[in-house]
Amino acid sequence: MMKLISTALVCLLVTQSGVAENWPEFRGPTGQGISTATRVPTLWSATENIAWKQEVPGTGWSSPVIVDGRIYLTTAVEQADAGKISLRTLCLDAASGRVIWNVETIQPAAEDAKVMHQKNSLASPTAIVHGDRVYVHYGHMGTAALDLAGKVLWRQTEIKYNPTHGNGGSPAVVDDLLVFSCDGAENPFLVALDRASGQVRWRVPRQATKAQTFSFCTPLVIDVLGAKQIISPTSGFVSAYDPKDGREIWSVNYGEGFSVTPRPVFAHGLLYICTGYTRANVMAIDPKDARGDVTASHVRWQSNRSVPFTPSVLVVGDELYFVSDNGVATCLDARTGTQNWTERLGGAFSASPISAGGHIYFLSEEGVTTVVKPGKTYELVAKNDLGERALASPAPADGAMFLRTQSHLWRVAN
Repeated sequence: MMKLISTALVCLLVTQSGVAENWPEFRGPTGQGISTATRVPTLWSATENIAWKQEVPGTGWSSPVIVDGRIYLTTAVEQADAGKISLRTLCLDAASGRVIWNVETIQPAAEDAKVMHQKNSLASPTAIVHGDRVYVHYGHMGTAALDLAGKVLWRQTEIKYNPTHGNGGSPAVVDDLLVFSCDGAENPFLVALDRASGQVRWRVPRQATKAQTFSFCTPLVIDVLGAKQIISPTSGFVSAYDPKDGREIWSVNYGEGFSVTPRPVFAHGLLYICTGYTRANVMAIDPKDARGDVTASHVRWQSNRSVPFTPSVLVVGDELYFVSDNGVATCLDARTGTQNWTERLGGAFSASPISAGGHIYFLSEEGVTTVVKPGKTYELVAKNDLGERALASPAPADGAMFLRTQSHLWRVAN
C-alpha cells in the first residue's frame, strides 16, 4: 500500500510539474516570451535529460502550447492516396507524450495549399487555448474553434487573400474577439472574428501603400491608460487599433520595411517592434497619448545593429534581448537603446527567445539551444543540441521544456 501511495504521489507531482503555469498561445501567457516556471532544465542532448520524444505526423512549424497538462499543436498531413492535404489539430498528454486526440480541422482546396518559402509550412501559426476552446489558424486556408475534447465547433473559410510565401502570423484574443492579420500580396487587412461563432465582426484595410505589402506578424493586445489597444505591425508601419470596431488609433511609419514577422513586446511603458526587410530596425515607441501619425513625436529610440527579421525580441528586467536571423545575439538597455553586449551564437535563427527559470533560451534552426544568464554582460550557461531542424519556439513548464523539431515533439526534464 505504501508503494502504491508513493507511486501515486510521484505521478501527481510529475503531472503537476507541467501545469503549474500554462503557456496558452504563441510566446506564452502574456504573448511576450516570459515564463514564471521554475526548475526549467538548462542541460540536455538528444539522449540526455529527455523525458520523452514523440513523433509528430505531417509537417508544421506551429509552436507547442500547454494548458492544464495538455499540449496542443497543428500539423499538415499529405494524404498520398487522395492527393489532398489534411490540416489537423493534435492534443497530447504533457506527462507522457501520448496523443489524446488527432482531428482533421480543415481540408483546404488544392489551389490554396500553394508552394511556399522553404522555412514555412501549411501549419505555421500557433494555436490559442482560451477557456474551454482551442482556436487554430491556417491563414488564407481558414480558422477554426474546437472544444477541449477535439470537437470542431466552427470553421471560418470565407476570408480569402493571396499570401506570399505562405502564412506565419498567429491570432490574438481580445475580449470576445479573435484577431489576426491578412497581409498578403495585395490589399492587406486586419480582421476580427466573433470567438463564439467565427463570424466576421470587423475588417479594416491597411492604410499605407507600400511596394511590398506582405507580412506575418502576430498582434499584441496592450493596455494604455486603462484602454485596450491591438498592436499590429505590417509592411511600412505599425498601428494601434480599437478592439471595438477596428478604428486606427495611432501609427508609426518606417518606410518600405516588409515581411515583418517579430511579435511586439510591451514593457516599461514602451512598445518594442521590428521593421522587417530590407534593413531591420528595432524601435521603442511610447503609446501614451498617441493619436494619428506619431512617427515624429513618439519614437523614443531605435537601433539597426543585428536586428532580427524573424525572431521576436524579449524584455527581461531592464534589458532588451534579441537574436538576428544569422545568429548574432544582442542585449540593449530597454529604456535607452544603449548596447550592453553582442555575441555570435552560431547557426541561423527563426524561433523566438524565451525567459524561464532565471535563464534566456535561444533556439537555432539547427536544433541547438543556447542558454544564457540575463544581465548586462554575456554569460553562457550551456549549448544543447537535439540534432534536428527547429523553427518553432520553445514552450517551458515547471520542471520541463517542450521543443518541436522537424519530426518530433520533445519533453526535456532534469
